[in-house]
Amino acid sequence: MYRNITDTTKPANLTEDLRRSVQGIISGVGGAIYIMMTTKLIQTSARYKSMPADQLTLSTKLINLNGVQEGQCKTFKWRGKPLFVKHRTPAEIEEVRNVDLSELRNPQEDSARVKRPEWLILIAICPHLGCIPIHGKGDFNAWLCPCHSSIFDKSGRIRLGPAPTNLEVPPYKFTDDHTVSNTT
Repeated sequence: MYRNITDTTKPANLTEDLRRSVQGIISGVGGAIYIMMTTKLIQTSARYKSMPADQLTLSTKLINLNGVQEGQCKTFKWRGKPLFVKHRTPAEIEEVRNVDLSELRNPQEDSARVKRPEWLILIAICPHLGCIPIHGKGDFNAWLCPCHSSIFDKSGRIRLGPAPTNLEVPPYKFTDDHTVSNTT
């Protein structure tokens, strides 16, 4: 086919249809590439001007505590992670405050883990291998990690099992009596 187009012994009018067909194919392929590149450029520009995913994750999140009854634990999504919000009873508060710190693998006062004694807020990821603990289970009737049996108390402190540290307390602040914000 290419030889017929470049054959200099034939008159131009005999190869015109073939040349136009090849020219049309080349133009069509070039046009398709141009459209794909333009689409990619527009998508990249739109993504560039929108808020980055890491900033979206860090954006302010408010949690209304009115729906969490005393003694109840609810799970929320916070910065892309599950979050436990536990409304503790006076008996639970007293129980965790009376724990002898020498019994704890990772000793930490309960008062250092909460901003208000009745509200315990924890990132719901086991520090051992990243599983999500189950509330209301284990020897201390608080949290049990089902993967390797790490047991946490009602302050989220590791009591038994392979977890190396306590459940993490995220940075947060109370914006009013019934609302928590993830900005400090």
